[in-house]
Amino acid sequence: MGKFRLEENGYNREEVNQFISDVVKQTEELVDTIKQQQEEIKDLKNQLNDYQKIENTLKNTLIKAEESSEMIIKKANEEKEIIIQEAKQNASVIVNEALEKAEKVDWKAEIQKKNIKIFERKIKVILEEQKSIVEELENMELE
Repeated sequence: MGKFRLEENGYNREEVNQFISDVVKQTEELVDTIKQQQEEIKDLKNQLNDYQKIENTLKNTLIKAEESSEMIIKKANEEKEIIIQEAKQNASVIVNEALEKAEKVDWKAEIQKKNIKIFERKIKVILEEQKSIVEELENMELE
């Protein structure tokens, strides 16, 4: 607080009035600054609320994305197991069919072997008969 000059009836009025005017001006400036800062605080709080809403939305989106990816992985694993089971079943069917075909081929081969042996015996018999005929003819010619 400044010192005022003394006059007959007290302090110098102009100095006091000037001081009061300065105090009022400073007070008005402080009030304006406070109002401005309160507006800034209000704006910053609104921005903070907006950012918190965005953050919450992003968190929810991230949680949903994680849940979706877990569900996709679970479904993929289930499908993988189904495919593996089907492949095993198909492999079993293919192996069984191949075994059946192999057995049929073996059976046909055995029949062919038997037929060949029968055919060989018949040819031997025919050849022996032909040989006998040739021998008889030779004996006839010699006589």
